Amino acid sequence: MGRFARSWQLIKICWSVLRQDKELLVFPVVSTIGVLLVTASFVIPGFFTGFWSGISENGANAGLYVLIVLFYLVEYFVIIFCNAALVSAAIVRLEGGDPTLGDGFRGAWDHIGAILGYAAIAATIGLLLQLLRERAGIGGVIVAALGGAAWNIVTFLVVPVLVAEGIGPVAAIKRSASLLKKSWGEQIIGSAGIGLVFGLLAVAVAAVGIAIGALALSAGIAALGVAFFVLVVLAVVLISLIGATLHAIYTAAVYEYAVEGDTGAFDREMLAGAFRPKSSRRTR
Repeated sequence: MGRFARSWQLIKICWSVLRQDKELLVFPVVSTIGVLLVTASFVIPGFFTGFWSGISENGANAGLYVLIVLFYLVEYFVIIFCNAALVSAAIVRLEGGDPTLGDGFRGAWDHIGAILGYAAIAATIGLLLQLLRERAGIGGVIVAALGGAAWNIVTFLVVPVLVAEGIGPVAAIKRSASLLKKSWGEQIIGSAGIGLVFGLLAVAVAAVGIAIGALALSAGIAALGVAFFVLVVLAVVLISLIGATLHAIYTAAVYEYAVEGDTGAFDREMLAGAFRPKSSRRTR
């Protein structure tokens, strides 16, 4: 089986795992709601206190930069915490258990300190890359794109490492990098395959739904047109949630295979292309 065929096979196998535990979709939903609440808690008070009008009149100040740093930290923490909960539940399934939402959230809560530390590191990297994009011209955009890609590759397995091995954020980053050194080519293709398939699916659904909705509006059937637009939004959101969940399952499965040589729910031969572990012992 070629690498691209293996990536497609991985998507189908991930789907079979998600079918066993549909409740895993709850974690990205909670993450999305959390991000929206955090954003609102930072933005809305600024309107009532006049903070944003003051910024627009007088320019940026120290308070704005502090707010931006805090915003990045809290947003990253919410996202990483929910992702860690999802991965914790996925690992339970991959090791032969029957996970619940409580299992996932407890798995993340047990490592909340390490998750907060990693969120601080990731938020700092994210903020620096954003500054490069905005203030260093086209060169900064290129450097930020390359740096972001490298960071994503190196930290691909950080979350599974954090929840499974109970080590600190810096050690988890090093551990993730050491695991990826074994064979990262197939991992990139598999991860990109999930994003590509669900990205194209979302675009296709959006295009068809918007076209039908526009035809309905042009025909004077306003209610039907609006209904189609609403359905398109809901469908795209659902597709995005499924894609994010499958990607998290993928990271958990590849981690399990990397350290144990077996995943239970995943085909051993298929994942052999992603990692070929030199040792089945899980280092701590």
